Amino acid sequence: MTTTSPATTDEAPQPETPPPPSRGWAALRPLILRLHFYAGLFVAPLLLVAAVTGLLYAASFQAEKIVYAHELTVPVGDRKLPVSAQVSAAREAHPEGTVSAVRPSPQADATTRVLLSGVEGVDADHTLAVFVDPYTGKVRGALEQYGSTGALPLRTWIDEFHRDLHLGEPGRLYSEFAASWLWVIAGGGLVLWFSRRRARRTVRGTTGRRRTLGLHGTIGAWAAAGFIFLSATGLTWSTYAGANIDELRTSLGQSTPSVSADAGGDHAGHGPAASSGGDGGHGVGLDKVLAAARAEGLGDPVEIVPPADASSAYVVKQVQRSWPEKQDSVAVDPATGEVTDVLRFADHPLLAKLTRWGIDLHTGTLFGPVNQIALMLLALCLILLIVWGYRMWWQRGRGNAFGRPIPRGAWQQVPPQILVPLLAAIAVLGYFVPLLGIPLAAFVVVDVVLGEIAHRRGRRTNGAGRT
Repeated sequence: MTTTSPATTDEAPQPETPPPPSRGWAALRPLILRLHFYAGLFVAPLLLVAAVTGLLYAASFQAEKIVYAHELTVPVGDRKLPVSAQVSAAREAHPEGTVSAVRPSPQADATTRVLLSGVEGVDADHTLAVFVDPYTGKVRGALEQYGSTGALPLRTWIDEFHRDLHLGEPGRLYSEFAASWLWVIAGGGLVLWFSRRRARRTVRGTTGRRRTLGLHGTIGAWAAAGFIFLSATGLTWSTYAGANIDELRTSLGQSTPSVSADAGGDHAGHGPAASSGGDGGHGVGLDKVLAAARAEGLGDPVEIVPPADASSAYVVKQVQRSWPEKQDSVAVDPATGEVTDVLRFADHPLLAKLTRWGIDLHTGTLFGPVNQIALMLLALCLILLIVWGYRMWWQRGRGNAFGRPIPRGAWQQVPPQILVPLLAAIAVLGYFVPLLGIPLAAFVVVDVVLGEIAHRRGRRTNGAGRT
């Protein structure tokens, strides 16, 4: 009768006798491996949802142009009507609510959007976009719109599904949790992959678990930088980590400025508020306000926000998020038509610019279709990595055992001079990214407790065997 010794792997060495204390990388590798394994195992379902919905969102930009082609495009005419006439046509068809903003036709074949707030049946965070033919004044439709990129119902639905699973603020915890851990999993996998001997990274000519590992590691290594970027930028507008990042930027004087909506100007830092009512025409009117903004160099696309009250100014801001970005804005006195404040994107603090570019790259607007294709490829890579990861877990089993876990106690092999600074860094990071720090602390506590229980049981068993 022959017996087969338990298989060991390069990823999870399980010697029968405790190894001597390791130093440097040799001590950290088992700890990173165990963290990568369990983080991937439990966070993967959330990452899978984020990847699928993110892929759909990246594709929704082009789908939106097809689905809403009638509302978005018009035959090119000879001469566009004044913006005020287009707004009047929109208000005649839709007198409900108030005009909160106007986006004049940015291209020759594009409609003008008149945005109405306070419309019954429209979400408070959304507006009703009325689409007007700039040449004829004919209203071509009205759709609910969300966000600064002008997302229409299809993209809005996918965006909210990706962001919060349509569960509101509680649902945002899922996406923040996934974003908090994605960079840890990707970074850990990258370190593990490049620490392997080159011969063990190969895919060609391998089979079974080693082939799955090769595919998982190769694709993961190529896509890791993209995952880390998506994680970092996703956290910038998350609930808890995003608030900490905003607070840090404010303390450093790097918050995003806004043109003063006060008729007195002077960069008061107050954002433009919604119009208090009417058709959006106050004082000198929309056409002279737009002409004043054009004179300051604000080219299409722009958005005109009417004054919030008698002491406020019009705000005209560029809304192009594709490269090169157009984010300049001006305030115009409704009584005189004079520009009272100018804010150039070039004058924004560095971190404000980086945040803007990071978010736009994350959402697929910065480089248009190329950006969106790259995001779809990243999403597909993440889906494949999750599938291969679970397959490797299955293949780790022996006989009827499913997915053997990575051996416990890896942290005990790390020398104190490495472990203590590492724990301090994790504590600081966990403060700023709580949905990483809290679960990580819970994992360590549970791991230590289970290890102590197993140790005591082993001592009792060994003691009973000696008697």
